[in-house]
Amino acid sequence: MKKTISAGTAALVLALFAVAGSAVAQTAATTPAPAATSAAPPAGTKADAKAMKKKADADYKAAKKNCKPMKGAAEKSCMKDAKLAYETAKADAKGTHEMAEAKTDKEKAKVTAEVAKDKAKAEQKAANR
Repeated sequence: MKKTISAGTAALVLALFAVAGSAVAQTAATTPAPAATSAAPPAGTKADAKAMKKKADADYKAAKKNCKPMKGAAEKSCMKDAKLAYETAKADAKGTHEMAEAKTDKEKAKVTAEVAKDKAKAEQKAANR
């Protein structure tokens, strides 16, 4: 079974590379991840959504811990990236849960729109920090 990287995980990876201090990764960390802007929530069950939420919490905690040794602008950027990754992962988990409950195409379209709105809101909050 192939596993794909979720948008939240991709953003977290970028944040972790920024922690390492790589110039290439720092450039990528300042640019929004293209995967984070996908509008459609992943299909799954309510149990998948719960697992996604737990993973998002654990990833966020680890990312914050990795940002602690940094100082100044690097720490602020790292924390901003970690928070963005966390918020988008939470939006994906919420979308997965709601998509599992949606029965009609109209409900699924509404969920997709809500997820896109939540992700845009998270990106806007991150840009304002």
